[in-house]
Amino acid sequence: MEVAPQANPPVCRIMDYGKFKFDAAQRAKESRRRSSNVSIKEMKYRPKIGPGDFETKTRQVSRFLGDGHKVKVTIMFRGREVFHPELGRKILDRIAEEVSTVGKVEASARLDGRNMTMVLAPDKRAQQLAARAAEEQDGKAGDGAVAVVPLAGDSQTPVPPPVGAGPVGNGAVPSHTAPGRSGEAGGSVPGAAEGAATATDGAPMPRTG
Repeated sequence: MEVAPQANPPVCRIMDYGKFKFDAAQRAKESRRRSSNVSIKEMKYRPKIGPGDFETKTRQVSRFLGDGHKVKVTIMFRGREVFHPELGRKILDRIAEEVSTVGKVEASARLDGRNMTMVLAPDKRAQQLAARAAEEQDGKAGDGAVAVVPLAGDSQTPVPPPVGAGPVGNGAVPSHTAPGRSGEAGGSVPGAAEGAATATDGAPMPRTG
């Protein structure tokens, strides 16, 4: 195959022509894959734009930059608004600050007739840093542990008996009666202990008289 036809004498090289055509096609395919179609989007603002419209348009600008497109931001002046270019420049500076995590200013603000324009370009480095910071923040949020405090009355938490109560166990019911005389309210009833013992043993209680 002739490599340098303009040389004197011409230079030729013996090679596999089929392999040469295949390598050339692969190089062209890789070149097309790496090349991206970058287009310029445009977003228009007004000096008296409201907060809601500003946030909506700025989110769209951020999405364009995230997709790899350049964005031309235009401030449209009407009437005597053109005599106050500082209002438009203030809006453009605010937009640049809002999208600083995905883009950067490629062309600074300049006044062109009744319009003030600024061009933003994607910033791959800023996007990578923002993504890395978001991943680290999500990782820290996932590492947080929640402490479980047992509540009173839980089956796993023993509750101390009230003051003055006897030992509780084997299904016995604690007695909370206050000491007193026999037959009075709060006092013990004669024969109650014997009756309880008899009922526990399962023997019938004797009847008197």
